[in-house]
Amino acid sequence: VQLVESGGGSVQPGGSLRLSCAASGFKFTSYSMTWIRRAPGTRTEWVSSISAAAESIGYSTSVKDRSTISGDNAKSTVYLQMDSMQPEDTAVYYCTRGWGTTTCGGQGTQVTVAS
Repeated sequence: VQLVESGGGSVQPGGSLRLSCAASGFKFTSYSMTWIRRAPGTRTEWVSSISAAAESIGYSTSVKDRSTISGDNAKSTVYLQMDSMQPEDTAVYYCTRGWGTTTCGGQGTQVTVAS
């Protein structure tokens, strides 16, 4: 199983980023996928999950209404579009396999929101 996150960077408050997670080593279409994040000195936080056929989607209250998770089965990739970003969104973002899985597998992608 390999999960490679990308798309992070520095953005000003109110800005947007689209995170990507390229998956390999397993049958992507059979698994739910999850985004989690970890800020320095804090616990890992569940951000969003999407079921295998995208029939179920969930968001944490901290990102709900300004984030969109989606998947591209042809590319075995899951995305997280984040809008209206705030400094509290600063963290390393990871994708994981499974609904609500909080065990990090990849290297993550750093997101920094600052003016």
